[in-house]
Amino acid sequence: MVRYDPSLPDSEVNVNIDSQNDHHQIPLTNETSRFPDSLLAAAFSRFKQDIVTSAFVPWKFYPRGADFEPASDSRRQYIEYITIQERPSISTNSGSGIDESYSLELSSNGSMTLTIASPAGGIYGLNTLTQLFYKHSCPGGGIYTPSAPISIQDTPVFSHRGLNLDISRNSISPRQVMHTIDSMSFTKLNHLHLHATDSQSWPIEIPALPALAAKGAYKPSLTWTVADLADVQTYAAARGIQSYLEIDTPGHTASIAHAYPELIAAFNEPDWPTYAAAPPSGQLKLNSSAVTSFVETLYGDLLPRIAPFSNYFHTGGDEINANVYLLEPGIGSNAPAAIRPHLQAFLDHSHRVIRAQGLTPIVWEETLLAWNMSLPKATTVVQTWIGAASLATVVKAGYRALFGDHAHWYLDCGYGSWLDPAPANPRTSIVPPYADYCSPSKNWRHIYAYDPLANITAAEERARVIGGEVHIWGELTDGVGLDGKVWPRAAAAAEVLWSGVQGPRGVDESVTRRLAELRERLVAREVGASMVQMEWCLQNLGGCQE
Repeated sequence: MVRYDPSLPDSEVNVNIDSQNDHHQIPLTNETSRFPDSLLAAAFSRFKQDIVTSAFVPWKFYPRGADFEPASDSRRQYIEYITIQERPSISTNSGSGIDESYSLELSSNGSMTLTIASPAGGIYGLNTLTQLFYKHSCPGGGIYTPSAPISIQDTPVFSHRGLNLDISRNSISPRQVMHTIDSMSFTKLNHLHLHATDSQSWPIEIPALPALAAKGAYKPSLTWTVADLADVQTYAAARGIQSYLEIDTPGHTASIAHAYPELIAAFNEPDWPTYAAAPPSGQLKLNSSAVTSFVETLYGDLLPRIAPFSNYFHTGGDEINANVYLLEPGIGSNAPAAIRPHLQAFLDHSHRVIRAQGLTPIVWEETLLAWNMSLPKATTVVQTWIGAASLATVVKAGYRALFGDHAHWYLDCGYGSWLDPAPANPRTSIVPPYADYCSPSKNWRHIYAYDPLANITAAEERARVIGGEVHIWGELTDGVGLDGKVWPRAAAAAEVLWSGVQGPRGVDESVTRRLAELRERLVAREVGASMVQMEWCLQNLGGCQE
């Protein structure tokens, strides 16, 4: 057994940064990764706390009465010195520009070496080391690992491993997002996609357009200030996570009308199902010079605040309702042929401004597949959500793509409809059992078994799949219930993104026990993660198989 004693003074428990580079020690900044200064040093400081706070007594994983712990009076071998050494970067997966791999060597005499090519690898390696340790049940027993000696070589399969978090439809505070970021980093997710605005509210402060949040947020106290956003971005970057915003356009923009009604067509129409996927209706006008000026002002304010923290900016493009443009005087038609030239001009302008800031636009799949927009393949990422066929079509067309379709990786499904039946509507679709559109709930096994590559066989097409995101939409989600909806199911997606697609054959008891243990560590870190398995099943290996 090897132990770690957090009470030892720093002079005895320390980190030696041993670089193989003749000119300097491990660079704590990385131009391509958008990581802040001193990332690795900060990660090690957190590690010295996390290794204690995430440890737990693993009684659930042994039969009743089992003696699974080292004797409290046994000779104690401690980790007293950790060497972190740099090696040259090797070719990366999916062209992300960052080598996130690491190797970890822990000997039975307590020496530990972590070899990395980037600060990101250091974060992941230290997180893995943390997850090898358990708490002793005896007072003063400290923490220990039964795994030494151990050698781990680890590298991700997908470069983009994300969580899409909707902060617009219901209130989720910056502090609650930072709490989620801690668990993202712990599970090696590296992209936080904030769905920042929607038809229901505009919580993001834009100083150049102050009325947007002042009038578009549900109330002033629910506004994300410039400082709030910067705090979240900085907090994420310090944990190896790129954070980027989605301002969905031209659909899902009705909240803009509270401040700038002249920019929105078909705002809050009583017959909203004709004009929107959800109330209130309203979309940005497409044949309006005022909208062009608005976009320039919006992006001129926001994008310089995004660029230091991410390579991406998401422009949405999903669920554009053609009927809206019957009500825009400059178009007056719902025919795709009439709308498409205006939509193309809108996107060309928006994406030109985004690329000028050094950012790559991400769009939802409908932009390409439903509206047949012309998008530069080298500088556009297409995010799919409707199904596996969409992903196959996108990469076959030559685009880089993200997966995470609603039938597998939507964490908000199965909680019921948020619509009420209208008494005056005898044909209402809101009837028992009042299911939402993507019911049933996606349990962790279903998430783990997701195989987005099943219909993609060509190597060059698979190479265009840069990763995926698991999604938590906000119609019935706020900060209060966020933990239990996201964790540990998002961790199942995180393992697929890091270790690769396993498919249904990969779901077995070893995965159950691995995820159940991670859940215990999340709970120890004060995350309200939901159950993975009944305790009897964990205590009785093989007892809950059929």
